[in-house]
Amino acid sequence: MKINDVILRTVVKGVVFIVLTLGVYLFFAGHNAPGGGFIGGLVLGSGIVLLYITFDIETVHKGMPFDFKKVAALGVLLATGTAVGSLFFDAPFLTQTDQYFDLPLLGKTHVSTVMLFEAGVALTVIGTLVTIILSISEDE
Repeated sequence: MKINDVILRTVVKGVVFIVLTLGVYLFFAGHNAPGGGFIGGLVLGSGIVLLYITFDIETVHKGMPFDFKKVAALGVLLATGTAVGSLFFDAPFLTQTDQYFDLPLLGKTHVSTVMLFEAGVALTVIGTLVTIILSISEDE
């Protein structure tokens, strides 16, 4: 017998939007304030896990056809690449650089290589978290 969970699914759609928005905010606030790739990745990953808990795995996979093991691997490569990239410019390991750019919609924006490193950390955390939860939930 299937449980009628229309209210749960409707509420989760709104809550997931709020959780994902908070995760993106924490990610972008991270290099100047508390937050960053790890916390942003945890919040984003928890939003994805909430979708998996509310809806079945097949439904979520239709909307997000990602292999989260590959997402984690991409994150590790991105974080490692930005860390090693400084060595190609005769700078110490994990050295960062930053610039101010005049972007069309955002105006004068501060962009740093730390953001690329934090993106790698976030992708690693999201991929690892979702992979662990999906592995735990699998039937034997």
